Amino acid sequence: MDTKIQTFWQNFQQQHQVSTNKYEAWSFGANPQMADELAQLVLSGQKTATTSALETYESNEPLPKVGEYNIILDGQNQPVCVTQTKVVEIIPFDQVSAEHAYHEGEGDRTYDYWRRVHVDFFETEYQKLTSTFNLQIPCVCEVFEVVK
Repeated sequence: MDTKIQTFWQNFQQQHQVSTNKYEAWSFGANPQMADELAQLVLSGQKTATTSALETYESNEPLPKVGEYNIILDGQNQPVCVTQTKVVEIIPFDQVSAEHAYHEGEGDRTYDYWRRVHVDFFETEYQKLTSTFNLQIPCVCEVFEVVK
């Protein structure tokens, strides 16, 4: 684990009197530019939700859990903030709500925008898995809040 990330976590633990050593460190998106943009939306409080395809998780990769902490990284893998997961639901892609799309905070925050960019993103992700995206794929919908 990167020492900058470890130091960031240790500082967070001290400032917020958090005793757990369990956290995940990750970035949003498929490239550094997207990671930077989405991390800034989180930091500003505009992005408070995310959606991932269940089938893209590695077999040993845990799903998000309510109460867990995450260090959000920018496109250069530098820590930006800490979030805490508040809600996790597994929902078919075509049943993700407009409210969830709005809370993702991207673009004009409409469902149409959310759907368009997520179809594009998931189609690419499924191609990497040598699989095919469809509108019924199970999605992990997570709601979080910035703690630091």
